Amino acid sequence: MKWDLYFLRLAREVSKNSKCLSRKIGAVLVKDKSIISTGYNGAPRGTKHCNERTIDFYKNLDYQFGGKACYEVNESLVNVCPRRIFGYKSGEGLHLCQAGHAERNALIQAGRNGISTLDTKLYCYCPLPCKDCCIEIINAGVKEVVCLKGEDYDGYSRVLLKEANILITEIDSGLL
Repeated sequence: MKWDLYFLRLAREVSKNSKCLSRKIGAVLVKDKSIISTGYNGAPRGTKHCNERTIDFYKNLDYQFGGKACYEVNESLVNVCPRRIFGYKSGEGLHLCQAGHAERNALIQAGRNGISTLDTKLYCYCPLPCKDCCIEIINAGVKEVVCLKGEDYDGYSRVLLKEANILITEIDSGLL
């Protein structure tokens, strides 16, 4: 438990690098009690963050996807997540989001640096990761996910991780 708290605290620190206007999430990938990679949610390298794009960009993108952009948007909402501007709830309107998730970014960073992710532990400063991240966690060979106790983003993540025999350890945020 001591090591789990240590690495989860580091994931919390990594989350502070996130430029995401919706959520600040960090992830730390560990092998043999050594950090091999970190990740936080945000735009891909070399691309604009959502607060650097215009409202018209999002209106056009939302329109192309048949979304909700059929009403006047308040132009003063510059530092608000575009999905929130258009009235989408958490997990909806993802066509407006260019941010990669922290878990995915930690796995990609390891790959970019030629580091194997097989038999690693992934520490996530969030509740259980979303289904898409869990698919990548499974395929990357992660053996355990350590995350915060909290409501699951979806009903599928837990099922997938259990089917893949990946250990899930949930820690109360009050212990951090």
